[in-house]
Amino acid sequence: MDCGPDDQRLAESLATLVPGAVEGVVREVVLFDRGMGPGARKVAEHAGCRIEPAEAFHAVVREAKGEWLLLLEPGARLQPGWIAAVIEHVEAVGEDRGVVPAARFARARADRRSVFQRLRQIRTALAEGLLLRKPQAIGLSRRGTNLEELAKGIAVGRLAADIRPVRRR
Repeated sequence: MDCGPDDQRLAESLATLVPGAVEGVVREVVLFDRGMGPGARKVAEHAGCRIEPAEAFHAVVREAKGEWLLLLEPGARLQPGWIAAVIEHVEAVGEDRGVVPAARFARARADRRSVFQRLRQIRTALAEGLLLRKPQAIGLSRRGTNLEELAKGIAVGRLAADIRPVRRR
């Protein structure tokens, strides 16, 4: 996660990752320091996150522990069922079942907008998260300096699980 000073948003996202850590799906959580405040640092340290300088972006992506990377914005909340959806997707890709390797979550029903609202809203490339293979992430990390740039303009499938995107203030 690219992480700024908002400790509340960070805590909301990290809380939804805990079940994944218990199940062994989440091996590490890396935060890129993009102006983290003391509150955000405290939340990160209590959650056992690794904090890296923004300048180390490409190297950190290259050295990530897992073969799959899950990218989120601080404040995004994964909904129940996300672990099974990620496992199913990874298995489908591994068994070459014709699934696009990179995938995003579906917006939770409460966060789906009308066509008119979607035209007016500011969307980010990470609003629905992004799950992708590490080699693809390494290649994409060369074209940008943050996760938002890495996530733009790539072909993705849809995971069978929901996400509550960041609440824009």
